[in-house]
Amino acid sequence: MPEENAVPSGGEIARMFAAAVRRDPTRPLLTWYDDASGDRTELSGTTLNNWVEKTANLLVDGSGLGEGDRAGVLLPPHWQSAAVLLGCWAAGVEVATSPEPVDVLFAATGRVAEAEGWPAGDRYALGLAPLALPLRNVPPGWQDYVIAVRAFGDVFGGYPRGAANETVEDPFDLKPGDRVLIDTATRPDPREWLLAPLAAGASIVLCGNLDRAKLPGRIESEQVTRDLS
Repeated sequence: MPEENAVPSGGEIARMFAAAVRRDPTRPLLTWYDDASGDRTELSGTTLNNWVEKTANLLVDGSGLGEGDRAGVLLPPHWQSAAVLLGCWAAGVEVATSPEPVDVLFAATGRVAEAEGWPAGDRYALGLAPLALPLRNVPPGWQDYVIAVRAFGDVFGGYPRGAANETVEDPFDLKPGDRVLIDTATRPDPREWLLAPLAAGASIVLCGNLDRAKLPGRIESEQVTRDLS
């Protein structure tokens, strides 16, 4: 991520996400579309939080990481990417997106070759398949994230408590309760597709490989109030 307008601390982001979940744990918080594969995955606040806390436990209990350690994240906008990023921040693990030595590395399968150049500890590959299906072929030296993370509990004891005190820059003037449609091709920065909506109390309709012919129907069916495509 670019260094200017840096994200708040991991603890602040974790508190912000917890507040977003508390507003209504059962409402759709992140809905993912991939118009190339036909995938649609809807996650309530509770469901996304389960993945986040499992990821935090994977980092802390599985990899022995914590405050000040670093994770490399080579992932496109996706609901699993949200779980990885929010899990890192909940665990106090800093996120790096440009090559440097890191303690753990998460990469989409299409970027595994690029990621091989990163000095790293544990390495987790993500196929980003519909239904969170496991990889058919796990790259040598890597673990399959969706298999590894499921071995961990969905309650993270180290979750930062209290209310968030910092703010996330919102270039979109989002409002609480907004339903925000985002095209991953035009909003690849997690500050835009993930953090700004969560901080505003909005929910996310995240669209990969967006087919614009489907846009009017999707806006109607998903009750979108803000179209950022």
